[in-house]
Amino acid sequence: MPIPWRSARLVKREDQTASARTLVLEAPGWPGHLAGQHVDVRLTADDGYQATRSYSLAAPADGDRLELGVQSTAGGEVSPYLVHDLPIGAAVEVRGPLGNWFVWRAEQSEPVLLVAGGSGVVPLMAMIRARRQAASGGPFQLVYSARGEPDLWYRDELRAGGPDLDVRVLYTRQAPPGSTRAAGRLTAADLEPAVGRLTPAGTVYVCGPTAFVETAADLLTSSGQDPARIRTERFG
Repeated sequence: MPIPWRSARLVKREDQTASARTLVLEAPGWPGHLAGQHVDVRLTADDGYQATRSYSLAAPADGDRLELGVQSTAGGEVSPYLVHDLPIGAAVEVRGPLGNWFVWRAEQSEPVLLVAGGSGVVPLMAMIRARRQAASGGPFQLVYSARGEPDLWYRDELRAGGPDLDVRVLYTRQAPPGSTRAAGRLTAADLEPAVGRLTPAGTVYVCGPTAFVETAADLLTSSGQDPARIRTERFG
């Protein structure tokens, strides 16, 4: 049965970076979702023209409320409008939840490694929050690659950490003063400590731009990780 479109209303917009926002929508009748899933968002212009894009859910299910992470793309048709111009109270259409492979479930008890590139941290944040909410599951590690400190999503929440949550942030363009790692792309050495703490049954989730995901997956398999335990989600 096709997944229906639902009307949703923007109730809150929160800055993450200069070009990224958290959008909180209310979608009456929302059936719920799993951490890691995404939705399609459809906008309809006054002349009837429609545009649809997919966005990750950033938080576990909470009644009719949906939290999306949206990064404005230069020259984009939808994301700049959602990030900067969609008025509070405005209506959009959403369809979902979508995706059943790249998900974390509360009954999972194995250690988890999350590897994020840029806005790829959004669905991984949903997993972190879902695990915290469930108060269950094995330890989580997050290796998060961003261009610089101004590009970090969820800065305060990730710095606060939490029980059984280890966070390491890597910078590709500009490392902050005092950083022990020079700016640069993800390497095997960056993943080695986290991989060493995984058990053979541990699960890895990788999300980000296509090139980043392919590089991370190659590094993980080269380190001996079972490809069947590596789940990937890519964009761009």
